[in-house]
This record gives sequence, structure tokens and C-alpha cells, in this order.
Amino acid sequence: MYKNKIKKYRIERNMTLRTLAEKVGISAGYLCHLENGTRENPSTKLMEKISEVLGKTVSEIFFSNE
Repeated sequence: MYKNKIKKYRIERNMTLRTLAEKVGISAGYLCHLENGTRENPSTKLMEKISEVLGKTVSEIFFSNE
């Protein structure tokens, strides 16, 4: 299963799923699937936007093995 840290960093910033989805410009449902790993391979542009809103790098969120 695909792992990312979207949810971890979203919660650290006290953001709801809906708020992050709105700021990124995607549906809350799609963001939920990304967080849970049921949807994989978001576009580079989407990864950059999520990272920007969360104040992290793309690598920290999507490619870190921590």
C-alpha cells in the first residue's frame, strides 16, 4: 500500500480534511483516498500544491520512509 504523510501534517496544522481539500482545489473524497492510500500516484502539480499548503516539501510528505 502507498504511504504518505498528508494526514500527519494536516493534523499537525489543525486542518480538517475539507479545509485542506478546498485550499488545494480537490474534493474532500479524493483527498481522503490519497491519505488512506486507496488512490496512488497524484500528479506532480497536486503533490506540489499539497506540500505548499502544508508547509512541507514534496519529499517529506510523499517520499520519506520515516
